[in-house]
Amino acid sequence: MFKREFWQQFDYLLLGGVLILCIFGIAMIQSAIAGNEQIAGSVSRQVIFVVGGMVVLFLVSLIDYRYLSSLTRIMYIASVLLLMGIYVIGTAVYGSARWFDTGVILIQPSELVKTIMIVILADYFYKSQDQPKNLNWVAKSFLITAFVVLWIFIQPNLSMSIVIFVIWFSLLWYAGLPVKYLILFVVMGILLGVIGFNFLEEYQQNRVLNFIFPDPNARYGETYNVDQAKISIGSGGLFGLGYGQGPQVQLRFLKVRHTDFIFSAMAHEFGFFGTVLIMAILVFVIYRCFRVGQKASDMFGQLIAYGVGTLLFFQMAVNIGVNLNLLPVTGLTLPFISYGGSSLASLLLGIGFVESVAAHRHKNQ
Repeated sequence: MFKREFWQQFDYLLLGGVLILCIFGIAMIQSAIAGNEQIAGSVSRQVIFVVGGMVVLFLVSLIDYRYLSSLTRIMYIASVLLLMGIYVIGTAVYGSARWFDTGVILIQPSELVKTIMIVILADYFYKSQDQPKNLNWVAKSFLITAFVVLWIFIQPNLSMSIVIFVIWFSLLWYAGLPVKYLILFVVMGILLGVIGFNFLEEYQQNRVLNFIFPDPNARYGETYNVDQAKISIGSGGLFGLGYGQGPQVQLRFLKVRHTDFIFSAMAHEFGFFGTVLIMAILVFVIYRCFRVGQKASDMFGQLIAYGVGTLLFFQMAVNIGVNLNLLPVTGLTLPFISYGGSSLASLLLGIGFVESVAAHRHKNQ
């Protein structure tokens, strides 16, 4: 377990990048609180999440990732039961039944499930790599994914449903999806999007419509957050207004500034150059995940690392896109920086899986 080979293969650069982002995130959350007593405990909780998540990361990295292949059926059943349990003993917040209330913190099972699904799907594609890459092969992986997504979609949680489908499609592509099926997927995606829109909650439909057809006379709340985000980013300029000095943040014009719109708060206080530097570190972390995948000794490890890298990239791109008003508002966090215990824990678990692939890649199979 603690052999020299493990420490030699462990990706310290990946871990270092993640640590820097987590520490910076804590600092940004401290600034974003801006004297608001209602979220004053966010910093201490985030510190606990980081420390606990790092412990989980290290413990998971000690386990040979190949052992996970024998547990994927149990992991899948447990994931479904967790999601179903939300409707029995879960707590609804803002009209969505997504959390378990422990009395101390709220736990969002779908955040954990999205990372677990990377391992489950990687195992499916690994074990079926010698099968013909036909529609039957595709359909089985789709059904595995869709059954989990169903329980998340009806919470309702559209953004997390999309995340898991993105993970599925990316792993499908990495596993060798024939190019001839791409057109079919594009058509299916458009049809599902049009049909699925009619099943969205009213507030979700309004978010999409407000993005596509912005109303200059919209009432307070409909476009307020995005408008304030754009003001925050623009007023930050090249070098920012200084840590803890941005009026958009400190005077609380920018809402949910410690979660969904922490990118805008960062750009407001650190400017273009500071924001680019932090995002470069996040891109570096994503690069290290893909590098571990390239060096993996088998397809299972490769797909795990690629899946985690894709998850990080997609969340980063969507969060930044929302802050820049390039995408409709969602609840996806900026990896390792936004406040959110369940999201942070799931991402650190994912990094633990990648470190396991890195540390055990030369072990005899």
